[in-house]
Amino acid sequence: MLKKWIPAEKPEKEELKERLKEAERKLEQYQLQMKERKLPVLVLVEGWGSAGKGSIIGKVIRNIDPRFFRVATMGEPTAEEKRRPFMYRYVAQIPQEGKFEFLDSGWMDEIVRERFTGELDEEDYAKRVESVRRFERQLVDNGYLLVKLFFHITEKEQRKRIQHLLEDRDTEWRVNPWDRQQNENYKKCEDLFDRYMTDTSSPSAPWYIVDAKDRKWAELQMMETLCGGLEVAFQNYRTAAPILQNVFPLVKMPQLSEVDLDKSISEEDYKKELKELQDRLRELHNRLYRKKVPVIIAYEGWDAAGKGGNIKRITGALDPRGYEVHPIASPEPKEKARHYLWRFWTRLPKTGHIAIFDRTWYGRVMVERLEGFCTENDWKRAYNEINEFEKELSEWGAVIIKFWVQIDKDTQLARFTERQNTPEKQWKITDEDWRNREKWDQYEVAVNEMLQKTSTTYAPWYILPSVDKKYARIEALKIVVRELEKALD
Repeated sequence: MLKKWIPAEKPEKEELKERLKEAERKLEQYQLQMKERKLPVLVLVEGWGSAGKGSIIGKVIRNIDPRFFRVATMGEPTAEEKRRPFMYRYVAQIPQEGKFEFLDSGWMDEIVRERFTGELDEEDYAKRVESVRRFERQLVDNGYLLVKLFFHITEKEQRKRIQHLLEDRDTEWRVNPWDRQQNENYKKCEDLFDRYMTDTSSPSAPWYIVDAKDRKWAELQMMETLCGGLEVAFQNYRTAAPILQNVFPLVKMPQLSEVDLDKSISEEDYKKELKELQDRLRELHNRLYRKKVPVIIAYEGWDAAGKGGNIKRITGALDPRGYEVHPIASPEPKEKARHYLWRFWTRLPKTGHIAIFDRTWYGRVMVERLEGFCTENDWKRAYNEINEFEKELSEWGAVIIKFWVQIDKDTQLARFTERQNTPEKQWKITDEDWRNREKWDQYEVAVNEMLQKTSTTYAPWYILPSVDKKYARIEALKIVVRELEKALD
């Protein structure tokens, strides 16, 4: 793609000046439309070292209200960032509705650099590219405008700019080892950039190559590309994205009505097994930390099913420095204004740590579906998006354990009534709980569909019969211990 690129003819000085003015006028107008339509825009600026990416971004943002944009320079990942999935630090940067986010280098630069140094072999490169494709497609499907620019200069031009920067003590810091490696190995790097761009250019997120030899001309190209992208985004405003077919292997799940809820355990057996399982889990937690295996335990279930008590018996065996419980409520404004998975990406554990989610990303296909908080297209798309998200975590090396805590309507009513009549438990019951109970049958349909479509071989669902809460606690501990032993051995 890069090798076959033919640059557009640079306009004459007066024409360039007039076109810049027109682009500035449009951008000023479009940013207001962006805000009104709540359109988030992510601008990825990649390219050769010393191609002028930062200075051109600086010129472009002068035409945007400072309240509407943010610029982030993405250097090499820190030691802390390397302990999380590859896309973690980039997902964290995605903008809110109605705002721009400019990334000065990003996932392309990191992948190509690691491919150049040999840190990524062919298989890992292919996985990274697939991660990028999924991430970019999900952004676009969820209403983002993604503009990807590559600033291109010749080997000779790059060498001249590097030398110029190195001659001044005040600018020599701007030349890093990767810039020099690029110039010394220009043809090899050109091959890597070319392949990456070919692998990741798509109709919804194409690459635009900017002729960066002349800075004014580069500024105009970036401005006009950005304005053109905004115009198309406004035309396609609220267009439904295609529902993709599931490509991940699924585990057959029973209907909730088929689950045996009569299972129970005696008090004596409960105490004995609880101690044994918690002791074993405590040992495994130490090994998890040493081997740097991340663990994600997700809880969903009916209100009053016993999720909290179940979680408490698991955390009772863990070192408090090595886990975190995330109670998930309605999204905060900054969370609601981003891709719905953003608030879960940003809560992922470090390697060797455990994250426990009390309610999860599955709210998209349950409460958001039934309460009308998203469109039908949104929740139907979400099954595949969630499978992709969990696949990303699995390939990172995470152990993913998902529990649905199951009870019947009579048991729920009895527990609701007890909470209502017990002063110290009244905080556990809300009007919303009673309203949700009225939609039990609708929720059961949604849950059955969720279980069927998202129980994958790498992240299967486990249904915990919880009429006897103690039985459910022991079953959860058994499953957690078994899965961790499997991962560690």
